[in-house]
Amino acid sequence: MNGRLRRIAPLCALTMLVTPVAMADSHGFLDETKARLKALEEKFSGLAEAMPADKYTYRPAEGVRSVSEVLLHIATANYAVARAFGTAPPEGLNLRGLQSATTDKGAIQERIKMSFDHLNGAVGKIGGADADNTMRLFGSETTMRGALSIATNHLSEHLGQSIAYARVNGVAPPWSE
Repeated sequence: MNGRLRRIAPLCALTMLVTPVAMADSHGFLDETKARLKALEEKFSGLAEAMPADKYTYRPAEGVRSVSEVLLHIATANYAVARAFGTAPPEGLNLRGLQSATTDKGAIQERIKMSFDHLNGAVGKIGGADADNTMRLFGSETTMRGALSIATNHLSEHLGQSIAYARVNGVAPPWSE
C-alpha cells in the first residue's frame, strides 16, 4: 500500500463504522417523534371529546385564545409544519382562517384528526438520512430534526394550555382518571 492509501484507509474504515450508527440514530429519533406525535394526538383528541360543547367558546381572559381557537391553532400548525416538510395542505383548506373557522365541537374534532393524519403522513416521508438536512420553519433556519423538536414542543405547550382550560371547566383529562 502506498503512503497516501495507508493514511486514508483508517478514515474510510471509521466512516463505514460511524455512518450506520448516525443513520440508526436518525431512524430512532424519527420513530420516537412518530410515537410522541401519536401520544399528543390521542391526548388532544381525548380532551376535545371530554370538553363539553358549550365550553368550546371558553377563554380565560379577553384577547386569549378560546378552547376552540387553541384546538384549531394546533390543526393549523400541523398543516404548516407538514407544508414545511414538503407536503402541501389539502386543496381548498384556508390556513389563515382556520383558527377561527368554527366553534362546533364535531367539526373541530374532525379537523384535529385530519391535521394529525396529514402531519404524520409528512413525517412518514422523512428518511433517516434527511434528519440533519437544513430547512426553514416559521422564519428560522433549522434542521429537519430541529423542526420536529420545535413541532412537538409547540404541541406540548398547547397541550398544557388545553389541560388547564379543561380543569378550570371541571373536566379531568381522560388519561388521568
